[in-house]
Amino acid sequence: MNASPRTPDALRAALAGLLDGLPPTKAAQAVDRLIANYRGTTPTDAPVLRDRADVAAYAAYRMPATFEAVRSALAALRDAAPDWTPATHTDVGGGTGAAAWAVAEAWEEAGDGAAPRTTVLDWAEPALALGRELADASGLPALRAADWRRARIGSALRLDAADLVTVSYVLKELTPADRAALVDEAARTASAVVVVEPGTPDGYERIIAARDRLVAAGLRVAAPCPHSGTCPIEPGSDWCHFSARVSRSSLHRQVKGGSLAYEDEKFAYVAAVRFPAEPVAARVVRRPQIRKGQVLLDLCATDAGLRRDTVTKRHGARYKEARDAEWGDAWPPA
Repeated sequence: MNASPRTPDALRAALAGLLDGLPPTKAAQAVDRLIANYRGTTPTDAPVLRDRADVAAYAAYRMPATFEAVRSALAALRDAAPDWTPATHTDVGGGTGAAAWAVAEAWEEAGDGAAPRTTVLDWAEPALALGRELADASGLPALRAADWRRARIGSALRLDAADLVTVSYVLKELTPADRAALVDEAARTASAVVVVEPGTPDGYERIIAARDRLVAAGLRVAAPCPHSGTCPIEPGSDWCHFSARVSRSSLHRQVKGGSLAYEDEKFAYVAAVRFPAEPVAARVVRRPQIRKGQVLLDLCATDAGLRRDTVTKRHGARYKEARDAEWGDAWPPA
């Protein structure tokens, strides 16, 4: 991705002051409880983020990873539709606004004022309040102008028309009926829908279910798949997911434990659109295996479903491209 690091740096800076005055042990306890509940089977009529301490701990824990996952999905969407720029954006279940930050960055390089007008919807008022606070501290005009609204995320939700709707790390919180209703509502109101879930077998299943509903509603898949047909993975045999590298601040390491300066966020996603888009011919769906004189690439392709390509030194420049390829990249490179 060629975007400037300004937005990630601004996010880290905004997060840096969140836990001031909150003892590390209390932050760790809040994180443990929230991770056990917030992305589990949670009733939609009662927010799990109860107060500022909960929200601050959760934001420090999850915002950087959610931002990077959504950022990667948006990059793939932009590659498929480089001339499309959304004017309006709704983030459903957006919490403290990680997806709003990713959207602001994705289109900021077109110039000031080019990023879409964002509305963030969430049930937890403490999360919305902190989201506003972080947005105000960002220095980014699009974020500072965002509208933060309390809304119950479920089958009764009605969305205003928007060019882009994002739904990130939300579906697992909902009942199956509410998931279906939310995806249908997003498909009804948006020109583009991006859904992101954890890169787990059950997260992939929710993405596939959402993908099927979006296609049935008349949208076409722009990413990550090279087609809008049936996923070639046999149900229960494997799952499609990707990885995003997350830089960890000292604060992030304090809350999560560990000493590494980074972690890898595994996620699954689908981006579907109602306008012309050009999906990749094939996508790398596993980490490339680099061996002596050859690179093994596991691909999902338009013409042959799942396949493995072996690229050797005999392939010349293509061999160097294969050695540089990363999990989630288009193949062959543009």
